Amino acid sequence: MKIGVPKEIKNNENRVGLIPASVAQLVADGHQLFVETKAGIGVGISDEDYIKAGAKILDSLEDVFEAADMIIKVKEPQPREIACLKPHHLLYTYLHLAADKPQTEGLMASGATCIAYETIVLEDKSIPLLAPMSEVAGRMATQMGAFYLQENQGGKGVLIGGVPGTKRAKCVIIGAGVAGQNALQMAVGLGADCTIIDLDIHKLRYLDDIYGNKIKTIYSNSHNIEEAVVNADLVIGTVLVPGAKAPKLVTREHIKKMQPGTVLVDVAIDQGGCFETSKATTHTEPIFFVDDVLHYCVANMPGAFARTSTYALNNATLKYARALAGMDIHKACKKYPELINGINVIDGKLVYEQVAKDLDLHYTPLEDVCK
Repeated sequence: MKIGVPKEIKNNENRVGLIPASVAQLVADGHQLFVETKAGIGVGISDEDYIKAGAKILDSLEDVFEAADMIIKVKEPQPREIACLKPHHLLYTYLHLAADKPQTEGLMASGATCIAYETIVLEDKSIPLLAPMSEVAGRMATQMGAFYLQENQGGKGVLIGGVPGTKRAKCVIIGAGVAGQNALQMAVGLGADCTIIDLDIHKLRYLDDIYGNKIKTIYSNSHNIEEAVVNADLVIGTVLVPGAKAPKLVTREHIKKMQPGTVLVDVAIDQGGCFETSKATTHTEPIFFVDDVLHYCVANMPGAFARTSTYALNNATLKYARALAGMDIHKACKKYPELINGINVIDGKLVYEQVAKDLDLHYTPLEDVCK
């Protein structure tokens, strides 16, 4: 198969779809690789590195799309990229369609087969291609929250771990999945007064076993969430429903009750955010205020740590990339059944039911398309 890797063009997105080691493996598998010039510059990978791995360097993303049958990216395609997609293309990347109707309609119009990293779900409900980025985003959320608690950044002026004789910052983490657990690990390490909230009592028991009285575990309901967040210094939202819009668990009324300078970090913003007041921001302009409460809602958080994120992501995505490139999609899905959930759009049809519900678009069952 002819595989293309364009340079990411989303705001401050420095990650790249394939590293040279992944390129070399795919070349060894018998595929042709086309990489856009300077695609890896943001993570310290040169064109020469890709050439040594067996790739051909092309001058523009349009050239890459023209040469390739399969496109491997990191972030959801931007309008310029969607315009390059054709029915023969297989797009393999993060999509996050549930919060993006224009992108969804553009992908449907392209006729391409579009597989989303974030909806490939294993039998145990884990999300293998989202997990490494959730690890990065979770740890980063605490790091950024601690930074924005500085008074000169708009925060309360509270040191997250305090010092002897002072109070530690109250950090509330909503969601005990991969991102939430990584945010908690960092917050505990920095000495914060930590509370984590989740619906899954098994996860709460697990975290209680690990951290003991270093943390508080709270069962998720509207009363408990309000009681926790209105008194917090830092609130980190990490709630994820695979393929669906994130539930709005922190309301505008909650935010009105918060003290000025409270910091909110919405890790779920790619799926629409779990705070009612959230709106997507960029690394260039990462924050905004609502009722004097600071919101950090960057939609591609791991892009700030592009080297770590790119290598972690490749560790997870290469297995499925090899299957998709080495056999037709039906055989790939038979080998890895979780890939079936990854297919969001095919032959102009939206085949992911929850996205269709969230966006009020027509849903077509996958079996109706792939008879």
